[in-house]
Amino acid sequence: MGRGDGRGDDRSRPVRRVVVVGAGVVGLSVAWHLSRQGVDVVVLERDDVAAGSSWGNAGWLSPGLVAPLPDPAVRRYALRALVDPSCAISVPLTFDVRRWDFLADFARRCTAAAWHRALPGLVALGLEALDAHDELGDAGIAARTVAAPIVTAFARGSDAGRLRHELELLATAGQPLTWRELDGDEARTLAPQLSARIGAAIRVDGQRYVDPGAYVCALADAVRAGGAEIRTGTDVAAVHPDGDGVRVTTSAGEPLSADAAVVATGAWLDRLLPPGATAVPVHAGRGYSFTVDTDPAPACPVYLPHARVACTPYAGAMRVGGGMELSAADAPGNPRRIRAVEADARPYLRGVDWASRRDDWVGARPVTADGLPVVGRTGAPGIFVAGGHGMWGMTLGPVTGRLLAAAVAGGAVPAALAPLDPLRRLRPVRRGRRARPGAGLP
Repeated sequence: MGRGDGRGDDRSRPVRRVVVVGAGVVGLSVAWHLSRQGVDVVVLERDDVAAGSSWGNAGWLSPGLVAPLPDPAVRRYALRALVDPSCAISVPLTFDVRRWDFLADFARRCTAAAWHRALPGLVALGLEALDAHDELGDAGIAARTVAAPIVTAFARGSDAGRLRHELELLATAGQPLTWRELDGDEARTLAPQLSARIGAAIRVDGQRYVDPGAYVCALADAVRAGGAEIRTGTDVAAVHPDGDGVRVTTSAGEPLSADAAVVATGAWLDRLLPPGATAVPVHAGRGYSFTVDTDPAPACPVYLPHARVACTPYAGAMRVGGGMELSAADAPGNPRRIRAVEADARPYLRGVDWASRRDDWVGARPVTADGLPVVGRTGAPGIFVAGGHGMWGMTLGPVTGRLLAAAVAGGAVPAALAPLDPLRRLRPVRRGRRARPGAGLP
């Protein structure tokens, strides 16, 4: 992108030094790929490696389930979310103009037409997602991905229709998928933690999972081994163009100059950018998780769509996560939300020692109103962004890093990044008669 697009023509300048802000899976993936291309990289992180959403999430690597978050099914939660603190989707009743503007735009996009319009952009990333993880593994990243089906469990067979339809739509859009419908007993054979209330399930094959914290820490080790520097405990105050390059200023007043900067700070993405740098706001959709012991140990990830709860094998136990709290990214965690996730999951699980609950966690997932990430060159010369992946950061982080590093180092924008343009204008919503999407997985 050059003259005439409002971003300047800086592609002819060699990129020798890049500052990456954010040491989650997305930022570290960008840094790793840039280093492999001979770029001098410094990663700045306010807290510690994997301190945000990259730590306590479900750890699914599930391109077969990646779909836009704005979904007609979400609408049924809208009014309940405002009045019921136990609802899977929660909106605190506080005055925040930015949040309510975001919610209004998001709600307008919970239509079948908008869902179908966003889907190809996510499928394009999903097609390369597992290959990007394999690239890291082949290069010696000291963390493993575990191949396993993902089992989505329902009380009744009739409840599975929505997910079945969504999988058919994903397959039609080009995402390779293999799935099988199970009765309750077959589901319990595969996932013994499912209770007698589960009468049907869909097993989606060809997926994987990881211990997300360990995985991202191993990626950080690989970034350092590749010659990049990671500075933790370094809060960034501003990122702005500076002559032929950029300047990144820390809260301590230290300036760092570089040829380019990549801002990959998740739900905090908008805070560091100059005005007008992007046209797509990123908001915090906070999720909660905790760990419990089970007997026997879980064998594969499980999703409970009625409760909107995801369960994953984790450190010999089970991580349970869920919820979508649309509140400030930095707000303290709400213990009531943890209790709500547990209460929603209990009827559908067995063999769980709920008294062993530990590792209570809240993380701010970065979400956008149209359900697509924000990845690419901004309107501020030399500044790139990578964020807005919602619940799919672990799945799509490495492929995002590979594609964006190519754009930063070489100037050419890979075709898969075109729908994710940070300067895209969100199109007006029109109601269509397209086939409705399905279950709205977490």
